This record gives sequence, structure tokens and C-alpha cells, in this order.
Amino acid sequence: MPMNDQHSKIAGGFYGLLVGDALGVPYEFKYPRQIPPREAIEFSPPVGYARTHAYVPPGTWSDDGAQALALLDSLLTCGTLDLNDLAERIASWRETGKYAVGGKVFDIGITTSAAISNFRAGVAAENAGPKDVSDNGNGSLMRVLPLVLWHRGSDDELVRDAMAQSLVTHGHARAQVCCALYCLWARRLLENDPAAWENASAILRDVIVFLPNREAFEEELEFQVRPDDFAAGNGSGYVVDALRSARWVMQEEGYENVVKAAVALGSDTDTTACIAGGVAGIRDGLEAIPSRWRDNLRGQEIARPLLERLLDRI
Repeated sequence: MPMNDQHSKIAGGFYGLLVGDALGVPYEFKYPRQIPPREAIEFSPPVGYARTHAYVPPGTWSDDGAQALALLDSLLTCGTLDLNDLAERIASWRETGKYAVGGKVFDIGITTSAAISNFRAGVAAENAGPKDVSDNGNGSLMRVLPLVLWHRGSDDELVRDAMAQSLVTHGHARAQVCCALYCLWARRLLENDPAAWENASAILRDVIVFLPNREAFEEELEFQVRPDDFAAGNGSGYVVDALRSARWVMQEEGYENVVKAAVALGSDTDTTACIAGGVAGIRDGLEAIPSRWRDNLRGQEIARPLLERLLDRI
């Protein structure tokens, strides 16, 4: 469909996360030294490369993309953030393969799996996500970007919704703060803010003051997330490192360089490239995502109708 600049940014974020996820799948859990040279990082790794998830066809998104689509579908269908509906859709993904390419689920985090089990056992959606400090994986961060693409409320409302959607699978304050900061960062990129990260950090500090449990959120932001530090990420599944890794690789020019740099970090390659690919797609627009990746992304029959519904409401 014809796209203006805003449509291109939104579509770029949407496909940016899905393509980044799919690009990272064959390299997941590898050490950096085991990742091919950047020029060889593609949906299909070099001949003879020992792919992770070797039975998964190239160009397939994982749990990251599936949960992001579940969130977007929930938002578009309900017209609001409905945690019970979101939890039901995420549970349906695990149980029936909804939102998964070909209906096949092949990757799920331990904390997310526990949260789904909690929800199915009757725990309220807002309490289903484990809340221990050891439960700070990146599972709620990896799916949250569609909230920004859909949201038309204030920054305060965006922060509250970003934190709330995390509760379904990751209930600790640290995961909530990372989701909120990422969403504000993405919103600033949608607005072409040249200081997107810095301004997002400042806004979050202002918003947190008025939130319940203010002290816990402030402590997590300043002493764990530390948004003023610009340190290299390690590409791990830890939520703070995942966010830091995305910020680190965003210093690269162009979408392709960003997601390849994310994969090159090794470890949780699909999620790092998903998180970074989403914001890089917003920054650079849909056209910056190489056509060889967009054209060969599997699951278009799932993704495209959701994007069209999203763009129709703008």
C-alpha cells in the first residue's frame, strides 16, 4: 500500500522486529566466535554451518515475533490493553501454535512458560508473571514494540501500559522499567527525535514519580538499568543486557548493519536482533529493510493483515 513517512516508520518497526527475530534464529545460543562474519549473516547461514533449530526453515520468526503479533492483535481487537485477552492469546500461542509460522512453536522462555501455567491454573493475568529478581529475562521486552506503534495516549499512559503488559509474563519491576524505557525510546524515534534515548530516559524519570511503587521503579532505573551509561551489551537473555545491547548496536548506520551487529553478539541472537531491529526499522523506515529479507520472511499470511489493520487506524 502507498506509505507516507509515518506509515513507513510504523511498518519498519513492525517488519523490523520480525525480520530481526528470523535473522537471529539460526545463530541462537552460539558464542560470538561461532557467529559467521557479518557479510555471511543471512536467513540461510553458510553451507555447513551448524544451525540452531536446524529443522526450522530459514526466514521463520520465533516466540519473540509470535508474542509481538499476539499483543498487536489483542490491542487492535480490544481497542485497549486487556491483560486477560493478551494472556489468553499468549497461552493459545503455546498450546495451539497461533501466531507461529506454520503453527509450530519451537522456542519458549522458562519464565514465560511458568506464567502461562500460572494463568491456566487460575491466577489473574496481572499476577501470572513470576516476580522474583531471578525472573528478569527479556520475554516481555521482546514483544512490547507493537504497543508503541498502536498507542495514541500520553507518555504517562504509554509507560503504564508498557509496564502492565509485562506483568502477564514478567512481573518484576526491573522488566517493567525496561519495557517502559524501550517504548519511550521507540516513540521518540517515531518523532525523529535526534536525542531519542536521552529524552526517553528523562521522561521516564518524570513519569515514575507519579507511579505506585515509585521507590522500587526509581531504584531499578537508576541502579540496575542505568540509562545514562553507554556500555556494550553482551546479547544475553537478561532484560537489562538485552536493552543495553539494542542501544549499543543502534550506533550502526542502516537497518542491516544494526541487526547483523546484534546477531554478532551471540547468545540470545534472535531476541537481541528483534529488539534492535524494531527500533532500527522505526528509525530507518520500511524501505531500509533489505527486500531479500522482507520477501523471504515466512508467515506473511499472519503478519500482513495485522499490519494493514494497524495502518488503517492511523
